[in-house]
Amino acid sequence: MLKVDKLSKTFDRGRLPALDDVSFAVDRGNICGLLGHNGAGKSTALGIILGMVYPDLGEVSIDGVVVQQNREKAISKVGAIFETPSFYEYLSGWHNLKIFSAYSGGVTEKLMRETVAWVGLEERIGDRVSKYSHGMRQRLALAQALLPRPELLILDEPTDGLDPEGIVEFREQLFELRDRLGLTVLLSSHLLGEVEQVCDEVVILQAGRKVYSGAVREVETEMVRFRIEAEKPSGLEKLVIEEGGSAEGESRFLFPPGRKADELLAALVSGDVGLRHFSQEEDSLESLYLRFSQSKQKEDI
Repeated sequence: MLKVDKLSKTFDRGRLPALDDVSFAVDRGNICGLLGHNGAGKSTALGIILGMVYPDLGEVSIDGVVVQQNREKAISKVGAIFETPSFYEYLSGWHNLKIFSAYSGGVTEKLMRETVAWVGLEERIGDRVSKYSHGMRQRLALAQALLPRPELLILDEPTDGLDPEGIVEFREQLFELRDRLGLTVLLSSHLLGEVEQVCDEVVILQAGRKVYSGAVREVETEMVRFRIEAEKPSGLEKLVIEEGGSAEGESRFLFPPGRKADELLAALVSGDVGLRHFSQEEDSLESLYLRFSQSKQKEDI
């Protein structure tokens, strides 16, 4: 559904590129998370996908239509919440939706009411937007993005500012909309736990470069990870190295595949390092992200 092909973009000469040869694809019906720290290139990538920023090299195609060659046709299949949504504060949510949907040719009142119901704004859609909470504004922005019916939904930090209850509600809405409408979703977020629960696949950007792409639920490494704490940290690290392991971060250590937890525990206990905590950890999106962040920091030193 979405194909990003070798995108590169530099805004100022002499500075590092905002994007450097970035490629990835999102299959129809999937939810893909776009991850990266501030300045990693997420907003630039979304801007190019939406045709708001022109790349120096590369192109984006949406359902086979190249955005840089036929933006109007390509974007006609897209709904988006990009950066901070803006509304006419003195108008009702309903009136705002009528105005914004008219920009793309207008939609039927029946579809508008269905969409308002999908995002849970039925009871407050007639109120002025100035009276809306942050969560209600996010719901209204989602309704706007769903009018007219898109095939690709792009969401830039959609849960930013929401309380935990609002985040859970948004997650449920996203699954329902994907299943009901067959939407393909590209979701930019800094909330790793949320991406892990919502997304089928993930793309990680670091300093404008793609460092990982793959299925979220297949995130795994060739190493075994343990969390270990001891009263003698220097002695612990030395013992870990002797046992064939390496430090990944504070209290976290990696060992080659096949390393048995009971044998390692016995070695640590006999090593007299004052063992305080020992547990084996499953790999996660967070650990994957941190590993790439740390490797990038080492490259920059």
